[in-house]
Amino acid sequence: MKRNLVIATVAAAALIGGGTATAFATGGDDDGAAAKSSVQLKNDDRKDDDGKDDDRDDRKDDRDDAAENTAEAKAAKVTAADAIKAALADTSGTAVSAELDDEDGGLVWDVDVLKGGAWHNVEVDPGTGKVLGSWVDKDDDGDDAAEAARVNSALKGASTSAADAARAAADKGTVTSVDLDDDGKAGVWDVETTGAKGAEADWHVGLTNGKVTADRSDSHDDRDGQDHDGSDDDGSDD
Repeated sequence: MKRNLVIATVAAAALIGGGTATAFATGGDDDGAAAKSSVQLKNDDRKDDDGKDDDRDDRKDDRDDAAENTAEAKAAKVTAADAIKAALADTSGTAVSAELDDEDGGLVWDVDVLKGGAWHNVEVDPGTGKVLGSWVDKDDDGDDAAEAARVNSALKGASTSAADAARAAADKGTVTSVDLDDDGKAGVWDVETTGAKGAEADWHVGLTNGKVTADRSDSHDDRDGQDHDGSDDDGSDD
């Protein structure tokens, strides 16, 4: 459901403090004025020792990814729920998704807001909670109206908002993504969390009851909020 086409690809990145370098569009389209995130990422392109794709390299990549996930989750001082609140204060409407994202080296909360039949993208600084920029998405493929209708239909009668879903799943780990699942028969929010050791897990939060359940279809190694070593995020065994 996530409308933002910029996929976070911060492979092997490490967070550093200070400095600003990320530009964001503001105003009516993607060509607006620039703003900057207070949370910056430093590219750290690691190379395999032997250049071969083997099990050792895969394990190293997993460790690097986990370290990256942990660093990003810790750097996001602003929660997903608070980022959604800030976005809606800037642009009234219905928050349909929020994702902790890498934008040209800067970490941001990317929030999609549906207002009437128009889609708005709002960027929120995960370090300060300030809105970095907002704009109306261009309907390049002409399907925005149909998508808006589908979302409104899925949310009809819902009592759990995106922010509610983020708060409900917060005890499973640091929420890094909330997204409406309007394709399935059971209306849910899809929520992704990062554990204390960087392991990721996927959850469903009911639109009407706010109940949190594990997403058994996820491909992460750490279903049910467990890290790779089999322990819970708080370090205790089952």
